[in-house]
Amino acid sequence: GATVPTGFELTAAEEVQEKLGSVSRISRDRGKIYFEVPARGLPQVHRLRSVDNLFVVVQEFKDYQFKENKEDALKDLEDLVKTLPWTNPLKVWELNNSLKKKKTKRKKHNLQSTASKERLNDDGEEEGVDEKDASKEDDCAQNTAGVEPASGQDTDKTQGAASRNGEEEDDNEQSDGKDESQAGSGSETKAGDGKTSEGEVKVLKFRVTCNRAGDKHSFTSNEAARDFGGAVQEHFQWKADMTNFDVEVLLNIHNNEVVVGIALTEESLHRRNITHFGPTTLRSTLAYGMLRLCDPQPTDIIVDPMCGTGAIPIEGATEWPSCYHIAGDNNPQAVKRAANNICSLLKKNENKESSTSLGVPLDIIQWDICNLPLRTGSVDIIVTDMPFGKRIGSKKKNWDLYPACLMEMGRICTPGTGRAVLLTQDKKCFAKALSRMGHIWRKGQTVWVNVGGLHAAVYLLKRTWERAEEKRSFW
Repeated sequence: GATVPTGFELTAAEEVQEKLGSVSRISRDRGKIYFEVPARGLPQVHRLRSVDNLFVVVQEFKDYQFKENKEDALKDLEDLVKTLPWTNPLKVWELNNSLKKKKTKRKKHNLQSTASKERLNDDGEEEGVDEKDASKEDDCAQNTAGVEPASGQDTDKTQGAASRNGEEEDDNEQSDGKDESQAGSGSETKAGDGKTSEGEVKVLKFRVTCNRAGDKHSFTSNEAARDFGGAVQEHFQWKADMTNFDVEVLLNIHNNEVVVGIALTEESLHRRNITHFGPTTLRSTLAYGMLRLCDPQPTDIIVDPMCGTGAIPIEGATEWPSCYHIAGDNNPQAVKRAANNICSLLKKNENKESSTSLGVPLDIIQWDICNLPLRTGSVDIIVTDMPFGKRIGSKKKNWDLYPACLMEMGRICTPGTGRAVLLTQDKKCFAKALSRMGHIWRKGQTVWVNVGGLHAAVYLLKRTWERAEEKRSFW
């Protein structure tokens, strides 16, 4: 199973079918998809672009009957632990661990060879600056990527609720009651015999993370995680550890649906390609879903006019190298961050064994969104994350900005065949702007997404045949 950006479950399911091929069963449900694939296909599963986190399903219950009394309901969850088929899922977890160790070895080897190359070059000082910048931006990401609660939501986050995939959970507006909690326990490094390479027994550490949604449960997620975790600890003789754990057991409860799983990813896969973060850096998985929505074709020119740190164009250049990508922003700091992210990607490509890549089909420029230095009708696709008016800009400014953006985007986009995929949380302002630009843009599909706890929308727009207002020529 996998957690995916809410609203893009179908996109993720299509990617699984397309890239894994031998999937025998696939289903999707509220920010998660489930599929069966041979164990040998695990490395390919990690390469999926629309997936935030991966887990192996121990067992799922479509209609679990919870007792009305809290003590009885929690006792049932405790008893459930002994009856679950843990053996095969733990084997998959072990296989996943061995793949991670191989990957780490390769990384170390690449870093060593890169370091020796750099000693021969004379640009060590510049490298140091980049590293400093990277750590600074990373701090920024940690500070600003926190969940911003949507107004009027009824959400109960208990102690330890900020799990890896907290922001990827279902949209809070869709559930009446929801909480998430963790309880820990440990285990042996090898789930089978519990022996290390020296033959010593190493007790594995574990935690239980519970994600609960629905208003008919007599217990909280904290209580479910605590009691389920206690039973897991007793069953395996593992040791509880909330932070430095080896195994993470997942208990997902949505109304009467229960899924027990084991996490296969420590850090979300959406953090790929980005090393320099800004205040509103978009998840790479969401960027991939947006790009896929507009169905890029070879030789298409794809523009992100408000690129920020470059998550969308970098994802586009990586996944659709036969298209040409142009990114820009009016903020010089954002352009610098995006340029640094492109440099990091180029370095990563250089370090890859057997890589023949000479670069990425992507240019970045500082510009004014309302006066783009692009020829009229020269762009096939526009994909961008528009300012929400919260961390960047303001709702008031958006009333003037959105119509001006749509007008200029309409001018550069090819009449009849051009399309745009735009993300915004300021839905009221966007709807008003779109009604004013109805002669050049027609609304197609709308995908509702959860961005850091905010209820946002991704709009697919089609360019009409109507001529847009001409701007002065740059040639």
